[in-house]
Amino acid sequence: MDHATSTSPAVQAQLDRLTMLSPGADILGVGRIRALLNRLGNPERRLPPVFHVAGTNGKGSTCAFLRAALEAEGYRVHAYTSPHLVRFNERIRVAGKLIDDDALAPLLARVLDVADGIGASFFEVSTAAAFLTFAETPADACVIEVGLGGRLDATNVVVDPAACGIAQLGIDHQAFLGNTAEAIAREKAGIAKPGRPLVTLSYAESVNAAVRTIAEAAGADLQVQNAAWTFRTDPERRTAEHRYCADGPWIVTPWPSLVGEHQITNLALAIAMLSAQDRVRVSPSAMFTAATAVRWPARMQQLSDGPLVRCLPAETPVWLDGGHNEPAARAVTETLATMAAGRKVDLVVGMLANKDVAGFLAPVLPLARSLTGVPTPGHDHHPPEALAAIAESAGVPGRTAPGVRHAFTALARTGTQAVAVLGSLYLAGEVLAENDELPD
Repeated sequence: MDHATSTSPAVQAQLDRLTMLSPGADILGVGRIRALLNRLGNPERRLPPVFHVAGTNGKGSTCAFLRAALEAEGYRVHAYTSPHLVRFNERIRVAGKLIDDDALAPLLARVLDVADGIGASFFEVSTAAAFLTFAETPADACVIEVGLGGRLDATNVVVDPAACGIAQLGIDHQAFLGNTAEAIAREKAGIAKPGRPLVTLSYAESVNAAVRTIAEAAGADLQVQNAAWTFRTDPERRTAEHRYCADGPWIVTPWPSLVGEHQITNLALAIAMLSAQDRVRVSPSAMFTAATAVRWPARMQQLSDGPLVRCLPAETPVWLDGGHNEPAARAVTETLATMAAGRKVDLVVGMLANKDVAGFLAPVLPLARSLTGVPTPGHDHHPPEALAAIAESAGVPGRTAPGVRHAFTALARTGTQAVAVLGSLYLAGEVLAENDELPD
């Protein structure tokens, strides 16, 4: 279950109500969200054109690129993403701005006041609140990130989206989505809607086939990378070229400002989604601008000067990433190898108990000078000792600390040259809060 606190007494009062109302565990299904939205007058039917994004990794970044492109065109954009890193407000962006406490408290109250007897979850109430304010506030487009899976996710009540997209797929949340890549792909593809584009990356053939089966059953217009759209890169010039349809023009963009070559793929997916739909016009110049205007915290983010970073020697680079599965670790490793420029990196790692910690650590440990295991406050997590033991078994010195600040203080005594905090978006939120670096 998600957790949230607020410095606003009015918002906190509603979050306390939400905690008492919600079931103690995630139970997928759209029955409760439909019942809740029905009591609110079905705001999901009155949203501006929706861009709906699923995926195991990269869906949040894809949403950020979509929003950046739409806003570069001059549009007002609603966005619903999860989880929040520091403040619940981060989940709901209304016409371009994070919802403020004065609007959030009565909004949550309106939803909770009609939620009795439904058993709605934290995420379902959050989704209903977002859709309610999105329906009531004028905007030109809406970007919605799937929470978990797709077919049974609370966001999958959108009837007629402008476009749906699926980012990178991998094995995650097996208890909810299945134990094979094909089963997970079928769940993610469940966001497909009749007559609307479903834009995907190209996966292994068995996974592509699984997505195709669901798309055809839904009557969606499947648009697969390397068939309907493509992109190519020029690393020397730091540019990328994107093309929708075999005879379409090439759209040139600069290298994304989000760190890591995997972000080029997320940008390309966003551009393909914008190109495939007919509800909102977005020009090549807006797509160009999106590549560098985009902002998305805790994705190989280099931390700024702040109270936490000052625990380390001056000029020590600190990177923060919330990825928590093996594909994310491979992307992090590739990026760290470039950013660290030959330096060994001291890792500070905290991971939720339901994550494959050995699979996550395997790619990144060869870059490590040390690993310090830390808890993930407020959540069931792997014991720090277990994280340190995995590092030790790979020949990397392993330590533990009661928190990131303690870990940094210990590393300062050993003469660290570079640090990366990895393994959990929840841990990333703690780090940003301690460093006074709130997402905006």
